[in-house]
Amino acid sequence: MGICDDPEILKAYDEVCDDKNEVNWILLTFADTKSNILKVGHKGTGGIDELKEYLKEDEAAFGYVRVPMSNDPLSQRTKYVLVSWIGQQLSYMRRARLSVQKSDVTKVLRYFSIEVPATERAELDADDILVQLKKAGGANYDRQTSNY
Repeated sequence: MGICDDPEILKAYDEVCDDKNEVNWILLTFADTKSNILKVGHKGTGGIDELKEYLKEDEAAFGYVRVPMSNDPLSQRTKYVLVSWIGQQLSYMRRARLSVQKSDVTKVLRYFSIEVPATERAELDADDILVQLKKAGGANYDRQTSNY
């Protein structure tokens, strides 16, 4: 069985990608500390701030978040963020496996504008992520009001 073979993962991914669905984030966690199989650990409607509440210091996880963006009322668009969480108390063996496992994850969670690797919750600040998304998005027509 592959790391992302659980059909619930694809179902949850589709929920996040559906703008009409309230679910705007998922967190994929490992079934247990020894497992190399991911499952949908959590999902919700509160964006990156809610996702952060479920991150544990002794675990690795992958988050996927839908972020609405706009420069003005007429240019609404949706961007996606991949979060690669490596808790600071995570074992070295699990850390070593993550780079290979992440390539399998990105085959399922394939559409994202930026990846945010994080080892601390503070690295997942919603405002900072929004700035990163704007930078990655190309044209920024509200430069006179932004800080970058």
